[in-house]
Amino acid sequence: MNIEFWFDYASTYSYPAAMRIESVAADNNVSIVWRPFLLGAIFNKQGMNDSPFNVYPAKGEYMWKDMARICNDSNLPFSRPKTFPQNGLLAARVTTRFSDAPWVPKFVRLVYSANFEHNQDISSSSVIERCLGAVGADVSLVMREAVTAEAKLMLREQTEEAIERGIFGAPSFYVGSELFWGNDRLERAIKWAVEANI
Repeated sequence: MNIEFWFDYASTYSYPAAMRIESVAADNNVSIVWRPFLLGAIFNKQGMNDSPFNVYPAKGEYMWKDMARICNDSNLPFSRPKTFPQNGLLAARVTTRFSDAPWVPKFVRLVYSANFEHNQDISSSSVIERCLGAVGADVSLVMREAVTAEAKLMLREQTEEAIERGIFGAPSFYVGSELFWGNDRLERAIKWAVEANI
């Protein structure tokens, strides 16, 4: 049984999902396929050149209050980033290029913590390098690979796949051909995977 976890490192609601998904999946013997993508490309298709939380200020203010409640309920630290949305391109390329590496789940969590707990610039090579070092990855190798044409193409194709499959926001979860959207749909997606035995 597996679940595809589609996420963007700049996405607020992807943060609690990324921090929770491993334990929820493990409790149900469901494996995770980590699928980063660029949400900005989807917003562009929708006619927006910024996050809807910035385009619609009332929606944005609600989101920040909601995030604080969600993180408090989940015992997750949370600090509103000074810059939103952040540029998660480098981290997404790393994760896409090395998606099968055993250190990826911890790396994902560390990047989200850098963004939404420690208010660090996740577009910075030094921040990504620290995250990689903390998970025991070969930092030099990974950073070289992350800027290759192959890594760039992999992320571009993965983002195009997200669009083709109808993903319109993050986090999203695919179980077989069934789409679930939002941090609050994680448990339902896992239940679907168990029931469908996918």
